[in-house]
Amino acid sequence: MENEELAANRKLSTSMTVTQFENGYWYASELKKFAESIGIPSANKLRKDELEKGVVLFLESGKIQVPTKRALSRAGVKDYEKGLSLELPIVNYISNKETKSFIVREAERIAPEVKARSGVWYRLNRWREEQVTRGNAIRYRDLVTQYIKLNKTGGAFAKIPHGRYVNFLSEFLSHEKGATHEKAVSAWKELKKMDIPKDYGSWAKHQRGGANSRVETQ
Repeated sequence: MENEELAANRKLSTSMTVTQFENGYWYASELKKFAESIGIPSANKLRKDELEKGVVLFLESGKIQVPTKRALSRAGVKDYEKGLSLELPIVNYISNKETKSFIVREAERIAPEVKARSGVWYRLNRWREEQVTRGNAIRYRDLVTQYIKLNKTGGAFAKIPHGRYVNFLSEFLSHEKGATHEKAVSAWKELKKMDIPKDYGSWAKHQRGGANSRVETQ
C-alpha cells in the first residue's frame, strides 16, 4: 500500500532520479508538459517513447535535445492529397484512414492470402521512419511490400521498446495460470500504481513477495 500511495502522489520533477522516473507511469500529456517546461524542442510533436527518451537523457546528464532524428515538420502537400499510388514517393506520409485503406487494399491484391496481424501498423510506421531518416528513397510500393512481409512473419514479434502495456499483457497471458485478458488488464492497472518497473517480471516478483518494500522518494 505504501508503494502504491507514493507512486500515486509522485509528480514529474527535475530533481527526480532516472529510477524514480522509470518506476512511475506517466501519461503522454504529462510528459509533453514536463518536456516543454525543461525546454525540449518540439515536445508537442514527439511520440510518448521519444518524450520518455528525452526526459531520461535530461535526468541523466542535464542535456536538452530533440530525442529523435525523424523530421517533425509536415509542411507542404500531403501524400494522400496527391493521389496515392504504388509508385508515389513517400514524402509527407499521413497515417489516416485513406492511407491505411490504400495499403491494405494493395496488399490484398498482391497477397490475398495474408491476414492482418496485431502490432503490424506500429512496426510498419517505425520501419518507414527509419528508412526516411536514413535518407533511403522509398515509395508506397515498398511500404505495401513491408506490410505484407510483417503480416507473414512467423512467431511472436520482438518486444516493442517502451511498449510496456502490450509487452506486459503478452507476458502475463503467457506465464500466468488461468490468465484471461480481463485479468491481465486488471493486473496492469494495479502495476501502474506501484513504485516498481512497469514490466511483468517486476509485477510477478512483487506478487510473490520478492519486491523490496523500501522505495526511493523525491
